[in-house]
Amino acid sequence: MRSGSLTVVGTGIRLSQMSMEARLALKSADKVLYSVADAVTEKAIKKLNRTAESLQPFYGPDKYCLVTYREMVQRILLFVRKRLDVCVAFYGHPGVFVYASHEAIRRARLEGFTGRMLPATSSEDCMFADLGIDPATCGCQSFEATDFLIRRRKFDPCSHLILWQIGHIGNWKPEKQDCSKNLRTLVDVLREHYDAKHKTVLYQAAQYGSCDPLIQRVPLARIPDAPITPVTTLYVPPKGHAAIDYAMIDCLGIPRSILRRPGRQNCRQGAR
Repeated sequence: MRSGSLTVVGTGIRLSQMSMEARLALKSADKVLYSVADAVTEKAIKKLNRTAESLQPFYGPDKYCLVTYREMVQRILLFVRKRLDVCVAFYGHPGVFVYASHEAIRRARLEGFTGRMLPATSSEDCMFADLGIDPATCGCQSFEATDFLIRRRKFDPCSHLILWQIGHIGNWKPEKQDCSKNLRTLVDVLREHYDAKHKTVLYQAAQYGSCDPLIQRVPLARIPDAPITPVTTLYVPPKGHAAIDYAMIDCLGIPRSILRRPGRQNCRQGAR
């Protein structure tokens, strides 16, 4: 490996969630760049390292996001190529909805530099805690909302379903678009699998410790009428329990008796 390195960290959703490992990486770097969502986090990063430089100026009102992200990557690699130990901080988890972080690491490694990413708290982690969701109970499926629709993603309605960026469905232009019609399309697709009255949650993680998360519990059919922001996430709870393959549990040596719980409803027809 050549001298010079790239470390990408996340600040968490709230500043208090930034890990000690991330703070140490920021403090010890030769050069720090960042893209965060609030002034409090920005101030904390600058306090950790005087070289801190914001990547926010690359955003523009009539500019495609992909152009912005590519420019960020070029700026990051500029300092890595100078043989500096570079640390870049992104809001939330640096590997979730952050094209620039993955691309910068990929290209740095191709050029012979060390590149790594440190884990951080994401909005999904906050959701699990705030809504009391255990993804291990029946599985969890997570999709970006537009991708979910245009690729007709197959999913199991008996598992947790998380859809990101529902306020931006079909928004392909740099400027802001009215996506309310597309939101109704999403509801129509979900109605193929859930009842109109199926309870859902519109969720937004709390950005500050003194604030509560935004949690709106609404029937599926009423989602288009609810207040939705660009960062609203849709959580759809399972509609029932998946059918059990008894031949498989026999093959695995699992006693059938431990699966017989009163009141359990199978999701699919034909369950024994």
